[in-house]
Amino acid sequence: MEGDKILVTGGMGYIGSHTVVELQQAGYKVVIVDNLSNSSIETIGGIERITGIRPYFENLDCLDYVGMDRFFSKYENIKAIIHFAASKAVGESVQNPVAYYRNNVNGLINILELMPVHGVQNIVFSSSCTVYGQPDVLPVDETAPIKPATSPYGNTKQICEEIIRDLIFSGSAMKSIILRYFNPIGAHPSAEIGELPIGVPNNLVPFITQTAIGLREKLSVYGDDYNTPDGSCIRDYINVVDLAKAHVIAVKRMLDEQQPEPLEYFNIGTGKGLSVLELIAIFEQATGVKLPYEIVGRRPGDIEQVWANPQKANTILGWKAETSIEDTLRSAWAWEQNIRREKN
Repeated sequence: MEGDKILVTGGMGYIGSHTVVELQQAGYKVVIVDNLSNSSIETIGGIERITGIRPYFENLDCLDYVGMDRFFSKYENIKAIIHFAASKAVGESVQNPVAYYRNNVNGLINILELMPVHGVQNIVFSSSCTVYGQPDVLPVDETAPIKPATSPYGNTKQICEEIIRDLIFSGSAMKSIILRYFNPIGAHPSAEIGELPIGVPNNLVPFITQTAIGLREKLSVYGDDYNTPDGSCIRDYINVVDLAKAHVIAVKRMLDEQQPEPLEYFNIGTGKGLSVLELIAIFEQATGVKLPYEIVGRRPGDIEQVWANPQKANTILGWKAETSIEDTLRSAWAWEQNIRREKN
């Protein structure tokens, strides 16, 4: 319902900030919790410039149980939570697994324990296609088996999904929609918010744009010997604003009591796979900027190829990816140019 209060954990981050914009534009009141470990306080200004509304913000870590308890007491009548707050780099999780398990799993447990205490029943969980591992059948739909994870990051998403499932099956009054999304890229068309990695980017598109603008000497392509047409990994690249809109639809579905089962899963993707080398070529074509790149060894934890069958989300949620890959890459490039102008 319009005017309902929504908590967005990790709401200053990449996907979180775009979702806050879409929630506010849909008429919801948004409260953000974020510890700013992988985001910037400046993002709140971008959200305000786009929407004309400055969301409530608490600099708080979901691992801080006492702090989160106080938070829920301060902001009463939260109708739903969208839980983004998590570490999300595959390679980093391989190098530092314990930190990933602590942050991603314990943070969710704290939220789930506090929800019934403070009368919150609805949670949208930010999951990932990594739960499918390397699928037997492509495109992958929601009935595909959950494979052993190829990285600690992927395993934390599987574990978190299992915790939510077990809690609901225990007879809890909680409802959840789990969105498994593929590879979010791009930026808001206003170029006011976008992906802002701290240090060396772990994701492909920020590395592309930082290389294009001269911040990086060259782009590394991890492997050209995969069993794909050009040897590089294939992914389903979804526009971040399109992805953000799926969260708004999910919240509305829960609050309008249109959810027939207390737990639902949806793939959020385009239904089309693109290789790393194809994405580089499309970026060059869309922006006119030539990218220096080199082929390096495979990266631990990477899956060879995965893309979504988004039919369930298309049909049941009435959601579909709408933004072209060219426009999405142009938005990422505009955002990169904008933040470099601001820093110079």
